[in-house]
Amino acid sequence: MARIKLKELRIERLWCKGCGICVAFCPTRVLEMDAGDKAVAVRVEDCTACGRCALRCPDLAITVEKEEGQKKPERKGAVRRGVPRSTD
Repeated sequence: MARIKLKELRIERLWCKGCGICVAFCPTRVLEMDAGDKAVAVRVEDCTACGRCALRCPDLAITVEKEEGQKKPERKGAVRRGVPRSTD
């Protein structure tokens, strides 16, 4: 499986309330809290673009963009719009 490549990791500091959820869910410890209790990406080169930080952020302050042509991770049990569920 090819490694997903990060295009951009964006944190909207004005939206971040400093809860630290993103830091806790980052599997590669890319994110930390700064002196102002805001999330900051300190090791962007280690980001695997898994999207857990953006998925868990209650303020929608984080955006993870992958290189073109790569899929976003789907939530387990997520229903895609327009795709009918199986009736088995």
